[in-house]
Amino acid sequence: MKVRNSLKSAKARDKNCRVVRRKGRIYVINKTNPRYKARQG
Repeated sequence: MKVRNSLKSAKARDKNCRVVRRKGRIYVINKTNPRYKARQG
């Protein structure tokens, strides 16, 4: 998992990316390609 300043760039890379808020942190998750997992905050 990558920690990024901007998740907008991570979200734009693949059509299956979802932006999710959990416990005050923002995550990008991707079921089909877990390579794109990222977190912010």
